[in-house]
Amino acid sequence: MTSRIAPLSLAVCLCLSSCLRAQDSAPGVSAAGIAKTTAASLAVDLPARTKHAMVVTIHHLATDAGVETLEDGGNAVDAAVAVGFALAVVWPGAGNIGGGGFMLVHEHTGRNIFIDYRERAPLKATPGMYLDAEGNVIPGASILGYRAIGVPGSEAGLVYAEKKYGRLTLKKVMTPAIRLAAGGFVLTEEEAAELRDPSLTKFPESKRIFQRDGNYYRAGEIFRQPELAETLRRISEDPDDFYHGEMAKQIAAAVLAGGGLITTDDLARYTVKERTPLTGTWNGYTIVSAPPPSSGGVVLLETLNILDGYNLARLGDRTPAEIHLIVEAFRRAYMDRSNYLGDPDYVKIPIDQLIDKKYAAAWRQSIVADQASPSATLKRPEGFLPPPPAMSDVRQEAVDTTHYSVMDAQGDAVAVTTTLNGGFGSGVTVPKLGFLLNDEMDDFASKQGVPNMFGLIQGPANAIAPGKRPLSSMTPTIVLKDGKVRMVLGSPGGGRIITTVANILLSTAAEGLNIQQAVDAPRFHHQYLPDVLYLEPGFSDSTIEGLRALGYQLKIGGHWSDGECIDVDPATGDLEGGQDHRHHFGKAAGY
Repeated sequence: MTSRIAPLSLAVCLCLSSCLRAQDSAPGVSAAGIAKTTAASLAVDLPARTKHAMVVTIHHLATDAGVETLEDGGNAVDAAVAVGFALAVVWPGAGNIGGGGFMLVHEHTGRNIFIDYRERAPLKATPGMYLDAEGNVIPGASILGYRAIGVPGSEAGLVYAEKKYGRLTLKKVMTPAIRLAAGGFVLTEEEAAELRDPSLTKFPESKRIFQRDGNYYRAGEIFRQPELAETLRRISEDPDDFYHGEMAKQIAAAVLAGGGLITTDDLARYTVKERTPLTGTWNGYTIVSAPPPSSGGVVLLETLNILDGYNLARLGDRTPAEIHLIVEAFRRAYMDRSNYLGDPDYVKIPIDQLIDKKYAAAWRQSIVADQASPSATLKRPEGFLPPPPAMSDVRQEAVDTTHYSVMDAQGDAVAVTTTLNGGFGSGVTVPKLGFLLNDEMDDFASKQGVPNMFGLIQGPANAIAPGKRPLSSMTPTIVLKDGKVRMVLGSPGGGRIITTVANILLSTAAEGLNIQQAVDAPRFHHQYLPDVLYLEPGFSDSTIEGLRALGYQLKIGGHWSDGECIDVDPATGDLEGGQDHRHHFGKAAGY
């Protein structure tokens, strides 16, 4: 296998010729699975390549489930549903039936579909439920345990998608997941280490299943989940049982016994929503992405609209000057996110104005070419948007989400992002059912002005309310060129999801990287507040110093997100899969 370079995504000098000129190599990022590179060693891993169909996920066994389904005559939705249930078995930190998510579908006929199965607040939820008597946020109250759990939507969403848009039966597409849960699978060292998460230790049922009551699993051992296998079998035979039957009673009883709020009435009232995807244009591409209650599509399109006014390539092949413009676009789009976005069923959101190119052009006028704009000094262009609601509350979602991408032989594409929110969600496993429940209530604004676990600022549009869906950053995105699928994109990463998708999109479409290079490339992120530019390891010293000279406060270190993406070669029509090497057990495959 050839060595991988660490391409300096989005805002770094990615052009190979400029690397040769500068003799400026990127530091190695081996902890993220990205091999060391030098200007003299420019070979890269090529993406997985297939002729007809492709599945890319964070886990090789989930990918295999999707490919098996396609080979059995399923379409992209069938494969996506098979992957979703398989991930609930093999990737319990984020794959789930006790969480929620979004599915974006593009049919080869041209129709775009967005399925919202985001979690909802229980009917007994109140705006101040995570505050103490003095009005302060109770540490951890919305993150761990029974009161952090929102009404799950994943099972409903996957079943809905299969019934309405799949070609096979639910029982058929769930067969791989049931087989994996019953027969088990061999753990890698990385997976075994994941199961030592301390949040699981706090809850007896989770500790028993995932940690063998303290006799932790080791690499090479087989992890079997018989309770989950039986739960999946019951769902395959009677999916309504989860929300209206005996299983609903089991879920509600477990949550209420632990002091949570979910009742059988909450489960019975849960509904999947079909929404109209957001659509915009950039650089000759059509961008199809997530509408609210995701902030992803709005922020991504607003960012691209601001960048539409620049010829980025002329700034010197991702020099600090080019990075600067992209960061300033992020900064402004995230400011609007904090003020205006929430659940569209509860608040009126000026979506059309936010993604209007004239509004972006007005924002662009405030960007200074050679100086960072302190977030505290930003003033929104006047005459485009209504006044934002008075700020009184704030929050953001966790990083333990997962994304996967699917394309079938007839040209249908599916982008799915799903989450438990924090790693292993609330830490709570439903007794006798074997699956984890989310901690999605942390995605609401517990108290305005107080950041959540990721530091994102959000306004009263995202305040807690009974039955409401929390604001998300999940950004499943499909990129079209001349009406045909060019890319299927998405990532986990909490508030960094949107900038990760932008990193991958721009690295591929503007810089000409292949999709494997783009997903492996070091990333950067800015979210308005805190006023910090975050960089993964791998950026050159000259780039870092150039950004500091522009006035940016930098925080360098750590790795985030996990792009599992597809690109279509415009010359051959072949499908190329990029499986993010920040984890070592994913797979891009097809036929």
